[in-house]
Amino acid sequence: MADAAGRRASGGARLHVAMLALQLGYAGFHVVSRLALDMGISKLVFPVYRNLIALFLLAPFAYFLEKKDRPAMTPSLLVQFFFLALCGITANQGFYLLGLENTSPTFASAIQNSVPAITFAMAAALRIERVRLDRRDGLAKMAGTLLCVAGASVITLFKGPVIFGPRSQLRVHDHRWQKLAGAGGDKSWTLGCVYLLGHCLSWSGWLVLQAPVLKRYPARLSVTSYTCFFGLLQFLAIAAFLERDAAAWAVRSGSELFTILYAGFVASGVAFAVQTWCIHRGGPVFVAVYQPVQTLLVAVMASLLLGEHFYLGGIIGAVLIVSGLYLVLWGKSQERAIAAKEASAAAISDHQQPAAAADEDDDSCMKQPLLLPVSTASENNV
Repeated sequence: MADAAGRRASGGARLHVAMLALQLGYAGFHVVSRLALDMGISKLVFPVYRNLIALFLLAPFAYFLEKKDRPAMTPSLLVQFFFLALCGITANQGFYLLGLENTSPTFASAIQNSVPAITFAMAAALRIERVRLDRRDGLAKMAGTLLCVAGASVITLFKGPVIFGPRSQLRVHDHRWQKLAGAGGDKSWTLGCVYLLGHCLSWSGWLVLQAPVLKRYPARLSVTSYTCFFGLLQFLAIAAFLERDAAAWAVRSGSELFTILYAGFVASGVAFAVQTWCIHRGGPVFVAVYQPVQTLLVAVMASLLLGEHFYLGGIIGAVLIVSGLYLVLWGKSQERAIAAKEASAAAISDHQQPAAAADEDDDSCMKQPLLLPVSTASENNV
């Protein structure tokens, strides 16, 4: 028993370390993406290279590991993969880069905390998920969603004064923040927040649309690979019309190469594998609880590397969003606990009814009272 307890403790420690490493990797992606934009990498070229690397990473694993799980491909599935990519890759990443360019990595990460609440609202609107306002879990999810909406609205509409900003003379990005704080900055900041809300809506829509696709095509790695493939084609098609400068496709420095490789290998490859393992071991709620840690890490990294300033509106909005996130997660955990209790009670009731019927049956059951009647046992096996 002591060995088993030790193994459980060791497994739990590994899970927490993996989650911290995952959030650190995603936090680095926010900062690296902003550095890429500041270096002049095209907002269309960057996601093309990112998804190309991710596709080369994921496709071999999907092909060899899910050979037995992949159903036959149909035109209907291809159309669904195309729209999954349009929502989860093209719109998601495109809005993210547009928003990040006009705001900051910290606020981009903070607004992402609203994704679980937006996903719940979408699922409820489409009647994929029921809203039980007569129970605590339903009220908590509804209140959490409203808090996330309020927080996103505060970040978008109220910038406020600077609360904290490093004074180091070594910063190379001060001019960007001065522009955002100047006369024309409010408009850009608001527009950037609107783009980030579009990013969150696209991400949530992708999560909602992915659920029915996975029921028809239960091979998660293959679904992700097809999504990356169609997303890559969509970005290439957009770039063919909007990115006419051939020089934009050239990688001009080691720093640009690093940002591209980090986005492809770490954010889309390694992080996906670690997140899948963590969800399998700890569950989706456990993984989502760590999301605010990412925002904290981004704030520290962006302050040190980018000289980012923190505004009152952003801080208030982030607190509201994180509070809403935890309310939604608590409501989901309570909902699962209630469902498990109801399923357990139903199972006990189902077992008690045949046992009561067995007492009134012939004496063959009386000789072996722990066995069900033959007819009932055969029905349960079916």
